[in-house]
Amino acid sequence: MKAATQQGKESPQYSQAEEAAKDQRVIVIGAGPAGLAAAHELTRFKVSCVVLEKDNKVGGISRTESYKGCRFDMGGHRFFTMVQEVEQLWREALPDDFLRRPRISRIYYRGNFFRYPLKPLDALFGLGLWQTVLIVPSYVRWQLFPHRKEDTFEQWVTNRFGRRLFNIFFESYTEKVWGIPCSKLKAEWAAQRIGGLSLRTAFLSMFFKPRRTIKTLIDQFDYPRLGPGMMWEAIKGRVETQGGEVRMNAEVVEIRRCGNRVDGVVVSRDGHKEIVWGTHFISSMPISEFIEKLKPAPPHHVLSAASRLSHRDFLTVCLIVNAPNLFPDDWVYVHDPTVKVGRIQNFKNWSAQMLPDPSKTTLGLEYFCTRGDELWSMSDADLIELGKREVDHIGLASYKDIEDGCVFRVVKAYPVYDSNYQADLPTIRRFIEQLENFQAIGRNGLHRYNNQDHAMLTGMLAARNLALGEKNCLWSVNTDSRSSSPSITAAII
Repeated sequence: MKAATQQGKESPQYSQAEEAAKDQRVIVIGAGPAGLAAAHELTRFKVSCVVLEKDNKVGGISRTESYKGCRFDMGGHRFFTMVQEVEQLWREALPDDFLRRPRISRIYYRGNFFRYPLKPLDALFGLGLWQTVLIVPSYVRWQLFPHRKEDTFEQWVTNRFGRRLFNIFFESYTEKVWGIPCSKLKAEWAAQRIGGLSLRTAFLSMFFKPRRTIKTLIDQFDYPRLGPGMMWEAIKGRVETQGGEVRMNAEVVEIRRCGNRVDGVVVSRDGHKEIVWGTHFISSMPISEFIEKLKPAPPHHVLSAASRLSHRDFLTVCLIVNAPNLFPDDWVYVHDPTVKVGRIQNFKNWSAQMLPDPSKTTLGLEYFCTRGDELWSMSDADLIELGKREVDHIGLASYKDIEDGCVFRVVKAYPVYDSNYQADLPTIRRFIEQLENFQAIGRNGLHRYNNQDHAMLTGMLAARNLALGEKNCLWSVNTDSRSSSPSITAAII
């Protein structure tokens, strides 16, 4: 079967979809990349849909925030994909506003900068000859005598890179991101995020271009001229032009079901509550929240499993620096344990149009945290002060040149693959799959740390399940065997 993006409106499949769509009204919860992609696909097939978004901006974690005319990306979102239909939608949505950017990124570790992907001389001079030499026998030792089980991130990485390189380049940064020891983080996260990469492939990439694309090693990407929010606003506009509805500031506070069917959702908007009815429901809200908001409540063991799923939050300290050029990188990974910041974005290098004054530079310092912890609870003024000190300490900007700043917090940004995850998610999935007219999509809807292209793919596939009667398994998107799927049709089972 050909992908829908290659079909004309006159095709029999399209006509059947239009006929079947007449009595459908789909409620899409969440206007992030996944929800908007689902709505866009539904409206292409003339299916009535309403998107409910609790915030005042579309895009979810991929939105663009602004302060004093400067735009800030919540996380630094590269637009790169091997999914043809996602690529086509991006190009159609922003035909004249998509910038091709060279990737320039480095790792900061113990006072030194290492270009990433790694370069031989960087590794040699940054780590020192003796440390560099010791990486090789460490790698060989773990190739000959690997961990027999790869249950944890630590075991997975050590088997592929050796213990010494794990300690240098993986342990500190990973524990900053997740807030738990690498011995508690499940190996599935490593397989999903850095699958295909090993010391051998990383070393060969220093000298030769890899024959197959490894996402973590790509050397260029695309980016909307005014930040990622520009993309999601454009897709929102396409949904509305095609007959769909997107309601902002509409928070779903209750989900009503009758047996194995969802009937409607209770929405709080502008201080008023209303019930929004539908025939089918697609949700990108955190799956644990979905379970908690169901009425009648699911069985106790399902509720318990949902309560144990956890997320990592983060906040971005945005700094305005009175200097036209600071450093060449798009972003810098901060592996050094002497500072709390995890990653630093240089938004001017993503797009010069992200800020109105070319004599200045804007930075985004990402701090990974959990709501209620020390970092999350700090005042904005204290966080800005912390950011100014740390960026000066690293040497990327001078404290005296930083003239202003602001803070944006993002909740439930990263689903955590901890020790509870593997046992509890299947319990929730079994219950979800009994709901006849409901599909979960996206990073939080599936509790899967997908990039935005795979999140969009889950939305597209969910829409095709409804509009075309396909049997796409959304839980299989971006698993090891499908991580390089070139099109929608490759994900059909």
